Amino acid sequence: MDERGDDPVDATLEDVFPDRAVETVRETGPSWNDRNRTVRVAFRDAGPVFLKVAVDGDGSRIARERAAIDYVDGHCDVVVPTVLASETDGAVPYLLTAPLGETLALEWGDWSDGKRVDAIRQVGAALATLHAHRFDRHGHVTDGGASGLELEAGAWTDVLVERIAGMRELASSDRFDHHFDAVVGAVEDNRERLDEAPAALVHGDPARPNCIDGEAGTGFVDWELAHAGDPARELHRAEDQLLPETTANASELRDALREGYRREAGSLPEGFDDRAPIYDAVRQLGRSGFFDKWVALTDEPEATAATRVESEMQRRLDAIR
Repeated sequence: MDERGDDPVDATLEDVFPDRAVETVRETGPSWNDRNRTVRVAFRDAGPVFLKVAVDGDGSRIARERAAIDYVDGHCDVVVPTVLASETDGAVPYLLTAPLGETLALEWGDWSDGKRVDAIRQVGAALATLHAHRFDRHGHVTDGGASGLELEAGAWTDVLVERIAGMRELASSDRFDHHFDAVVGAVEDNRERLDEAPAALVHGDPARPNCIDGEAGTGFVDWELAHAGDPARELHRAEDQLLPETTANASELRDALREGYRREAGSLPEGFDDRAPIYDAVRQLGRSGFFDKWVALTDEPEATAATRVESEMQRRLDAIR
């Protein structure tokens, strides 16, 4: 291979595949996590692979994702990617996986309404299957594998506050930084409601780019946010990420997601409606903390969008009280 400079993806490919000719390296799509870079690599003499590198050098996310994939593969009837190689201690930690299938994000535009409803129903069932795996405590996944997951355990309120802090560190805009303090306050004020939530294995980011509808079944990629959390929050987050307000027939699709979940679990997660207002406010931080990236995807003037983000956060905080 020709000398490819200091790019972390190129350097990793040289280390892992020193004798294989790379044909193309293609970005997998936009990401709001600037700490990672994920690409699809095609070779001249072999099938493609997906490579995720931690460009900030922090291997803990790769360790968590590898552990979660191995655990789910061994314990859950949920499709996960095959791990080809990983490195957590090197200068550029990485995870190398085989293709799993097309994501909902790529397929969505070509599907009929009926196919979309069916795919969303299957996602709901897959989430319920995942959430059936319970833990004694909530916590952050730190390591582990097929034999079990290692957790940094704690009360769900504390785990959620720590996850909000992680989102704050990752945020690309500080325009609405005060929203993080307000939401943390609301979460801590509702400790009793939150700490009674069950502790289930959750994916952490069930957005369309991470949901797979393939020949092997329905599954998920990008497991680095996996943790032992409240299944009600994950289903709430899935509804928001998979079915934004602008989605055609959003109500029908939301019903299908819940139907698939109920079909597998027997009911929606315990406390789903009761804790939803809290999670509404937490979800709004995805716009507050990444306002610069979010507003670029809208058609409205920045000032108008900023006013809407501010008023919407206040409305959600008021709904908790």
